[in-house]
Amino acid sequence: MINFNKDLFLRIAKAVFNCDSPTGFTKNASGIVEGFLDEFGYDYKELNNGAVEVFVKGRDNSKLVATSAHLDTLGLMVRSIKNNGALALTMLGSPVTASLDGEYCNIYTRDGKVYRGTIQSTSPAIHVYEDAKTKLRSIENLEVRIDEKVKNKEDVEKLGIQNGDIVCYDPKFEVTESGFLKTRFIDDKASVVILLMLLKYLKDNNETFKYDTKIYFVVYEEVGHGAAMVDKNISEFVTLDMGCVGLDLAGSEYAVSICAKDSTGPYDYDVTTRLINLAKENGLNYTVDIFPNYASDIGVARKAGVDFKGGLFGTGVSASHGMERTHLEGIINTLKLTYLYFVK
Repeated sequence: MINFNKDLFLRIAKAVFNCDSPTGFTKNASGIVEGFLDEFGYDYKELNNGAVEVFVKGRDNSKLVATSAHLDTLGLMVRSIKNNGALALTMLGSPVTASLDGEYCNIYTRDGKVYRGTIQSTSPAIHVYEDAKTKLRSIENLEVRIDEKVKNKEDVEKLGIQNGDIVCYDPKFEVTESGFLKTRFIDDKASVVILLMLLKYLKDNNETFKYDTKIYFVVYEEVGHGAAMVDKNISEFVTLDMGCVGLDLAGSEYAVSICAKDSTGPYDYDVTTRLINLAKENGLNYTVDIFPNYASDIGVARKAGVDFKGGLFGTGVSASHGMERTHLEGIINTLKLTYLYFVK
């Protein structure tokens, strides 16, 4: 069974999580993944849309299987520059906007400059605005206060900031002594780290996948077309993505969540059953769930016309698309199930 190397996890996770990579702005993060692939001794190619594809020859070439994790995250973009020098925003993906009030951020200009700022309510001061406590924290009621001496739209434009510039709020990466991973974008950077750890383990222990395998580090999942470009010859595609926690769901931060159905429909019965049996037979902490407001790379690849059996699992994540949290126990259980499914 694969072992969990905490030092390796922290080294990869710090690099991956702390790199701004909202959907549509992922080149730097793809470069970090490619750097680890170079270090671990794997060939890869960067696809036209920016995704990274790794092919690893398996022990059995009778079929081609695939897995993926998405490197792109939620984020924001400058919608317009206000007359008072603040930035109006539009969303990249679907963050819980109430959780953005008060967050520090980076503003990336098209000419390579980076400015700091704060995302805040348009009624930010309790001593000034009657609705400071009650104003809805919708994207229309949030703006960026730039940390530069700007008083109007013209001052902002002189900095090189324009409509369409990327705004990235801080990930706030932290691993506690009690084993909690607290950070934005566990969805789905935790899975990116898990796949890189698996590749490192296989290389160090002279192991390989059971079948010829393609691994995709996808970059447009958060806007619904991440895995549209996967190889049409794959016969099985099992993606790693976050597990849901809350309401009547069984999902847990300490477990690997196996998804039987999401908002696009059921996952392949045989694949899901095999995942459940592997988790059960090997003593993993696992749950099986329905993800009610959720779609993954599997549905996208199906819509693109790829014919395959599809499955989904991943570590349980609290407060998804908000102030996310999981536990290393969930990461470990997910890593083990990934190894069992694709290698053993």
